[in-house]
Amino acid sequence: MDEVQLGSHTIRSHGLTIARTHMHDWLILVLLVVIWVVILIIHPFYRFVGKDMMDDLRYPLQSNTVPVWAVPMYAVLLPMLIFIFVYIRRRDVYDLHHAVLGLLFSVLVTAVITDSIKNAVGRPRPDFFWRCFPDGKDVYDKWGNVICHGDKSVIREGHKSFPSGHTSWSFAGLGFLSLYLSGKIKAFDRRGHVAKLCIVFLPLLVASLVGISRVDDYWHHWQDVFAGGLLGLVVATFCYLQFYPPPYDANGSGTYAYFRVIEESTANTTNTINAANLPNAMTGEIQIANQQESTDNGFMGMHLARNSNSVLEDVESGKS
Repeated sequence: MDEVQLGSHTIRSHGLTIARTHMHDWLILVLLVVIWVVILIIHPFYRFVGKDMMDDLRYPLQSNTVPVWAVPMYAVLLPMLIFIFVYIRRRDVYDLHHAVLGLLFSVLVTAVITDSIKNAVGRPRPDFFWRCFPDGKDVYDKWGNVICHGDKSVIREGHKSFPSGHTSWSFAGLGFLSLYLSGKIKAFDRRGHVAKLCIVFLPLLVASLVGISRVDDYWHHWQDVFAGGLLGLVVATFCYLQFYPPPYDANGSGTYAYFRVIEESTANTTNTINAANLPNAMTGEIQIANQQESTDNGFMGMHLARNSNSVLEDVESGKS
């Protein structure tokens, strides 16, 4: 990355221009928020739950080790703080804007997909029995399906096991951060600095521990966590590659937009220099042409002088 150019693209100088360029992206982002809120309101599918299925759904009803409010803190706010820190060091508004936009898209696209699948599948959580029958007395209809008499909101939440939202959010946000850091520290520059991988793997480790906590709390089956983690990581990768080259690329430490601006700036500078040198080149050509013309005139003058001398000699010889 051309470090000489860093510091010339700040929020004050280019921030408004970049925001206008990506206005449609920000509008789509707002639309994703609205869609996500609507999906949260929609009632999930209540699939058939028979008595013989309760053996895997009798785990105790526990509180969350990682509360819901903490997820956006470490999956969104923490990466943004790191983006701001990098901006303070490098003064590259393209990097700051695209990192924030890519992160938000990663999290929101993952959220929409995750909660859509949750509502469509309606898989019971491992603690569904105690959600459905808080007093421990199970009741079934003539088809063998459960007749729940617990709190409706608790029962409704009990049908949202697959996939894990905590895990998908964690891998969407921290997975994006991991890709971002791997590009910034040039973890794959083929110089063999394995210690850099510790920084790259740290966000993924945190996301993995969050997923494990969901199984330990009996809020999710292991398949829910695996699917959520895979979903979040895939979406994060796609969103990252929309704005950045792959981390192993020679230009992996900057955005596509940054290098495009540098190329255009270099091309404009070259054209300006060529335009400035053009009058000098034309002047030199004119001078050379004048010199050649004067030389040609000199030769012609000498030739005419010789001809006139020969004529005079002829005349004189005739007279004599």
